[in-house]
Amino acid sequence: MPEVSDGDAAGVGGRRVTPPAPAPVPKAKPASRVRMSAAQRREQLIATGRQLFAERGFDATSIEEVAARAKVSKPVVYEHFGGKEGLYAVVVDREVRALLDRITTALTAGHPRELLEQAALALLTYIEEETSGFRVLVRESPLMSGTANFSSVMNDVAHQVEHILGAEYKSRGYDPKLAELYSQALVGMVALTGRWWLEVRKPRKETVAAHLVNLAWNGLSHLEAKPTLITGRRR
Repeated sequence: MPEVSDGDAAGVGGRRVTPPAPAPVPKAKPASRVRMSAAQRREQLIATGRQLFAERGFDATSIEEVAARAKVSKPVVYEHFGGKEGLYAVVVDREVRALLDRITTALTAGHPRELLEQAALALLTYIEEETSGFRVLVRESPLMSGTANFSSVMNDVAHQVEHILGAEYKSRGYDPKLAELYSQALVGMVALTGRWWLEVRKPRKETVAAHLVNLAWNGLSHLEAKPTLITGRRR
């Protein structure tokens, strides 16, 4: 029987047979995007704003950047917060409450020295664990903003320390009216040291707290009842 080439292939009755077309490859289904609820979207935008405000500050952050990083449109941000100021206010308010809760919860000891240690460690731990939040708080708030900030948090803490010092001063025979002055000085010392430690992170937070308390406590334990300045005294 003669060999038939591919070009001469024929079917029944001499008709040319067309080979079957290959089966179509099914198209891959596009990955379905999980739609966030309104509450989830709000939390996402708050987290995004928190990070941008920490990195760039209020003035240098735009709604366009918030929307782009969150992968949403600008109207979505406006819908949830009304604008950049509204988002900033929510972020700062949360950080204020978080920091204040940490410090007030930490103040559990009865001895004043331990209370100083607990307050200092609570602040340093917050800086360590919530660095972005602390950066938001210590940056300057926008002008004409009624938003609370780091200074207002420290004032709240100082008022709590004032009550502690007031009772201690009475028991030692000091003027309790000076408790407010000393509470502001102590809290200010810890707060400014915390801002410095935010950048250097050395030494360890426990060591920083120990030195802060060493300076504060050993000074407090040997207070003069009526201190005067040496500068300007007659010789």
